[in-house]
Amino acid sequence: MNKQTLSLLLISLMALVGFTAQAGDTLVWYNGQDPVRMAVQGETDPVVRVATEMFADDMLAVTGRRPQMVRASQAVVRLYQLDKARASVCSRLAAEGVPVEQLRGSIDGFHISIAGEAVRVVGANGRGAAYGLLELSRLAGVSPWVWWGDLVPERRHRLTLSRDYSTLQSASVEWRGIFLNDEDWSLRPWSYTTFEPGEQGVIGVQTYKKVFQLLLRLRANTIWPAMHPGTKAFFQIEGAKEMADSCGIAVGTSHCEPLLRNNVEEWDEQRRGRFNYLTNRAQVVDYWTERLREVKGSAGGNLFTIGMRGIHDGSMEGVSTMPEKFDALQQVIDDQQELIRRHIGDPAKQTQVFVPYKEVLEIYERGLKVPDYVTLMWCDDNYGYMTRLSNEREQLRSGGAGVYYHLSYWGRPHDYLWLTTTQPGLIYHQMKAAYDHQVRKIWIANVHDPKVAGYDLELFLDLAWDIQCVSPQTLVEHYQRWLTRQFGEQVARHISPAMQEFYRLCGERKPEFMGWSQVELSKQLYDRGLSPVRHTAFSLTAFGGELERYLGEYQQIVRQVEEARQWVRPDCQDAYLAAILYPVRAAACQAIKHLEAQRARLLANGSGLTDPARDTLISEAVACSQAAYRQVQQLTDTYNYQMSQGKWRGSMNMRPRDLPVFGAPVLPYLLSDEEVERYSRRRKPY
Repeated sequence: MNKQTLSLLLISLMALVGFTAQAGDTLVWYNGQDPVRMAVQGETDPVVRVATEMFADDMLAVTGRRPQMVRASQAVVRLYQLDKARASVCSRLAAEGVPVEQLRGSIDGFHISIAGEAVRVVGANGRGAAYGLLELSRLAGVSPWVWWGDLVPERRHRLTLSRDYSTLQSASVEWRGIFLNDEDWSLRPWSYTTFEPGEQGVIGVQTYKKVFQLLLRLRANTIWPAMHPGTKAFFQIEGAKEMADSCGIAVGTSHCEPLLRNNVEEWDEQRRGRFNYLTNRAQVVDYWTERLREVKGSAGGNLFTIGMRGIHDGSMEGVSTMPEKFDALQQVIDDQQELIRRHIGDPAKQTQVFVPYKEVLEIYERGLKVPDYVTLMWCDDNYGYMTRLSNEREQLRSGGAGVYYHLSYWGRPHDYLWLTTTQPGLIYHQMKAAYDHQVRKIWIANVHDPKVAGYDLELFLDLAWDIQCVSPQTLVEHYQRWLTRQFGEQVARHISPAMQEFYRLCGERKPEFMGWSQVELSKQLYDRGLSPVRHTAFSLTAFGGELERYLGEYQQIVRQVEEARQWVRPDCQDAYLAAILYPVRAAACQAIKHLEAQRARLLANGSGLTDPARDTLISEAVACSQAAYRQVQQLTDTYNYQMSQGKWRGSMNMRPRDLPVFGAPVLPYLLSDEEVERYSRRRKPY
């Protein structure tokens, strides 16, 4: 044997020894050569098949190969659904250390561990199995926002888990999900014009499928479908309910939509008469009965909202005094229990929700008899602060309690339907308080678009999944981990302080509120009931010049997030634009537009006198304000038409409801493009 051959043999032996040592500590479930081999228990819920397809797509993105389905004895990933498994399989899993009894008592729980030469994923039910499999995707580097956030996973040449790896997870809140609301300027037009072109007003079944898949990745299980005027009702979209069932997503409806009915779209007054329970009870009962018969036995589950209001978020028809309202609502609730008993089953075994919202709260607190097994769902004040939680007596109810929480909002005194900027600390504080008051049955977040909701939505659902996932001391760390998962450690480290500051600045004043205007006022006094833009409370001189300081703080964070862009992988640049650059720069420009316009108006002050120095200052402020407005337009065009090759065309609207706050700045005069360029250069760039 020559020296060269001997050297190669020694190197090979050393490599083999090294690999064996490493293999003794870790299980290699993807070796860089062969596709991931997986086996799925024979009988499972449809949601398991959906998750398996998602996992296959994830593995293709990460490894370049789709998984290969094989017998369990040959598989490196083995998936079980406990409530569908044979008794012998359950006994064997228990003998091998799987906490079978704990899983059986969990909410959508799963357990992942190493069994010999395989990763074993055991779900308590179909959803649990799906969550467990998608947890493997997370461990492989796939973000839950892989599709909605355009986050391309990094290619991996090797996937491993420590041989002592084990995780047992289950939900803190039984029903966890979203209400697709105020969809008029984002999700709806994007769906029917871009993603699945079709009939105006239709959020198509494929759009809902993508929403359901996102919910699965975020370990959620509930949807309140979109229901605004102009949006086709969910149950009228062919295949939508079946799609929800296949994804293990339970369908409910908002506080003003009893028994899974979308009154705006589905109540036909010409055919049925008035939506008045006192004068038209038979027609209303028939209307509810039709839907109950339709959804009986739904695989995904049903959440029945009970009670009654007007057609669309208005007071109940046919009643005026408080005694009349009380008696009518009590009769409705009692009759609905009988309808559910007749067409679905024992009312005490169905998930029912009563939402004491607006005037209904006053009726409830007068002694309304809501069955003990019905969930009481408390609401925030539309701006993130809970107005009511369960008292000691209500905490003992078998139906428990829920939360309806706004991450976007349409209504008085002002909407926020553009960016999602609720401070993470506020979300944590309010949800932890709710949980501590035994509000643990159902949590629903109001979002106008899941993509825009982003981190706030994930934090809300993370808390619903595991209330202990965050503490006051680890909230910043939670967000930094999110940034790291999305864009890498270097980017996260650089922009985390800037993004904390971003939420603080938006907490001082949301971008949608920078006009100091209001909505839904008297239409006799204000055009469309919208008050005009006026001076803000930011002072040019007080508190050391707070207006200038506020703009300077925005300038600083814009600089930081722009700098970090250089470290973002090329294939994640669009993801970074959508999640970081657009909201930060757009919010900064909104502040510049209004505050520089205010500066210009204050300096001009209606005076006709000419002072060259003052006139220059006015022109500089005008130029900065005009430039900021144009930047928002340009950013939005980039988002809609250039980002992700037009995938999101029509999804970002910089002026929802066409409110005055989003319009061109109110200025003493306008400058030409050349003048804007010249004068804005004289000031510090924002």
